[in-house]
Amino acid sequence: MNKINIIIIAILLHSLSVFSQNFQDDVLAFEKSYKYEYEGNHSKAVSALKQSYKEDSYEYNVRIGWLDYLAGQYTESVSFYNKAIALKPMSIEAKFGLIYPLLALGKTDQTIEIYHHILKISPLDSKANYRLGLLLYQYKKYKEADAYLKNIINIYPFDYDIIILMAWNSYQMGKSTEAKLLFQKALINKPSDESALEGLRLVN
Repeated sequence: MNKINIIIIAILLHSLSVFSQNFQDDVLAFEKSYKYEYEGNHSKAVSALKQSYKEDSYEYNVRIGWLDYLAGQYTESVSFYNKAIALKPMSIEAKFGLIYPLLALGKTDQTIEIYHHILKISPLDSKANYRLGLLLYQYKKYKEADAYLKNIINIYPFDYDIIILMAWNSYQMGKSTEAKLLFQKALINKPSDESALEGLRLVN
């Protein structure tokens, strides 16, 4: 074995040792963060991660984003979620996470934009379609909401939450016949449901 090979092996062994130590540090940091989160101490959970924080780590950024949100640090949460998204642009996970602090900050337009980004990646994502439909319904944008609810009603035709939201949205759009059928279907799913019964009283 020549001198060059010995040097290369020594470098590789050193790199493996550093990697192993970094991995152990990461595991310990995340373990502590889970423990503190379970105890409800979100600030300590963030601090545990920041002791070994790596800016180029998706996992650190998305985790701190979540913990900052729980701690009520919404602006910081947005910042870390955006870092995670920059590292993994196709991550729906991080985009869903980002929505929480954006809503807490009252940034509805940005929230809607994030839902659109998610749906560009995964057009039939049921959670994104439903939540965007609900958000638009709350802001009385019934025609826009209808489009997103129709994306998923055929995929989940007996899902109560989708049915009842679409029923009320149809009612608000003046589609009484469609609303009545949906309210009836909601009652089949959830007999004696007050929301569906109220809807039927209004359309009859």
